[in-house]
Amino acid sequence: MDIYQIFALLLIAIFAGILGSVLGLGGGIIVTPALTLLFGIDIKYAIGASIISVIATSSGSAIAYIKDRITNLRVGMFLEIATTLGAITGAFVGGLLSATALYMIFGLLLLYSAITMIKKVGSEFPTNVKPDPIATKLRLHDSYYDKALRKNIDYQVANVPAGFGVMYGAGIASGLLGIGSGAFKVMALDVFMKMPLKVSSATSNLMMGVTAAASAMVYLFRGDIDPMIAGPVAIGVLIGATIGTRIMQRLKSKVIRLVFIPVLIYVALQMILEGLGWI
Repeated sequence: MDIYQIFALLLIAIFAGILGSVLGLGGGIIVTPALTLLFGIDIKYAIGASIISVIATSSGSAIAYIKDRITNLRVGMFLEIATTLGAITGAFVGGLLSATALYMIFGLLLLYSAITMIKKVGSEFPTNVKPDPIATKLRLHDSYYDKALRKNIDYQVANVPAGFGVMYGAGIASGLLGIGSGAFKVMALDVFMKMPLKVSSATSNLMMGVTAAASAMVYLFRGDIDPMIAGPVAIGVLIGATIGTRIMQRLKSKVIRLVFIPVLIYVALQMILEGLGWI
């Protein structure tokens, strides 16, 4: 890669970091297509760089979100159990299940979540939330200060078993299909557990870094991480994630939701088309 390509890649990575930090997604949703389609880079190196971008996004944003007490650490660490178990399951049963069927199932699940989110566009926060007894016992309920609204927001956590199940599915998807599961994490927290979208995004950012760090070692030893590609991506995404944390805290939740829904639909359709064998 020449200096102009590296600079272009850096700019794309900054944008990926901003979007990933605001929405709670890994930068891979932008990085991987950009590397393969715009730069003609082999898909295995693109995926390797994407894993690094997820770690960079998490590193750049998680610190700021934890410092501002938006991230729900208890929820994040509890649900990491589900994603880890799911990833292990995915690794063991990879040869037994049809990737086509899994793409279709997960794609339809994301599409359902997008429709559910569209219905919630007009509301700033979840309404009629029934606190889950498990969440109460584990002290998962929390509060955060919303800079856009300039007030403290108390919230309750609902449907812990449903959220745990979706997170388990996210782990399986990551292990079997090699995809980033940020969309599933935000979906589980927002749609099923009825947490505020800002908290869902911040908590997802923290969780993605933990999951991606484990995956990165596999890609590293396999030789799928090229420093000349992953280096500029990591730097750009880290810069973008730092900027993204400041932007997210000043946006209203419904604005974030309006940006998130098209991204969710895009990922859902991409998975369904993969399942149908059309891409």
